[in-house]
Amino acid sequence: MSILEFIDHAFSEDYRQARERFLSAAEREGATVTTYENPNKGPYGETLACDAAWVGPKDAKKVLVTISSTHGVEGFCGSGAQIDWFLSGARQGLDADMAALHIHALNPHGFAWLRRVTEEGCDLNRNYIDFTKPIPENPGHDELVDALVPPSLDDETMAKAKEKIAKYRAEHGESAFQTARKAGQYKHAHSMFFGGFGPSWARQTLEKIIRDFKLADRSLVSVIDYHTGLGPYGYGEPICAHLPGSAGMKRVVEMYGDSVGVPELGTSSSIPLHGTSREMWNAELGDNYTYVALEYGTFPTDRGLLVLREDHWLHNQGEVDWSAPETKRIKQQIRDHYSPDKADWKEMVLWRSRQIIRQTLEGMAKFG
Repeated sequence: MSILEFIDHAFSEDYRQARERFLSAAEREGATVTTYENPNKGPYGETLACDAAWVGPKDAKKVLVTISSTHGVEGFCGSGAQIDWFLSGARQGLDADMAALHIHALNPHGFAWLRRVTEEGCDLNRNYIDFTKPIPENPGHDELVDALVPPSLDDETMAKAKEKIAKYRAEHGESAFQTARKAGQYKHAHSMFFGGFGPSWARQTLEKIIRDFKLADRSLVSVIDYHTGLGPYGYGEPICAHLPGSAGMKRVVEMYGDSVGVPELGTSSSIPLHGTSREMWNAELGDNYTYVALEYGTFPTDRGLLVLREDHWLHNQGEVDWSAPETKRIKQQIRDHYSPDKADWKEMVLWRSRQIIRQTLEGMAKFG
């Protein structure tokens, strides 16, 4: 099949279909699947779960790990790439000492409910701090919180929010505004980019997967974590999660070349963040891993602010009526922003995913 023909089979309409397609594709390829059931239900009462599919020898020295739906609604992209891996026969690219572990829907609650956050309201990639130590401060978010997620969506409130944000941008600059907005904050549970008051279910599940599959015992683990929402439309940027000068960053640059973005060097569409999974991976695996967030661009970040604002507002009102027109409108726009239902975008996702996986496997053959 051409890559265009794979699109219809790889991408899904909702979480339920994505899970069914992933499990079916994994079964056909002889993968061993371990299911981690979430204690909550989806909007249709469906079971929510993170499914981990292992392909290859159990004692493999090197393991390719892919992760979808760290940020919930972004899961359509990662799920599509994982299903495409199975459908396209990509397991043939694994050397004898390699295995693949595909972690599908790490944040199933956000995937099913079309939210970027977990059931705890956490941005999972801000949740990996040590909660026994002093919590990172974000005074800019404290100042702007009522403008970022106002109590109402009426015209007067929105106008005041827009004015307050514009004033902050003018006084502090764009970089300071983006840091205030999305670097991570740990006070305002109702607001965006909230890192939580403790470890989320999804974080604890990923930690359990790492231990269940004995990833710390491997000579090298290479992680591709699929994300959407930053950068040019359809382009997949491999964002390095390692700090400059580290062994992990050197391997990442050798694997992926000049397309690598490094937030700490100002060469990425992402800014430096609090509480990313780097802290956990470092603690669990030391230097024996590489990690990139494969970030696919969609639409301008200011549009992202608007769709996140309305989604947070909706869930701040209490129990959500999934059939209500306002709910449908808000959910459609957040899905459209993070997972465009466009053939050209999906084709770019699959093409770049295949390239990044190939580069990863070539790098794994060289290292470890």
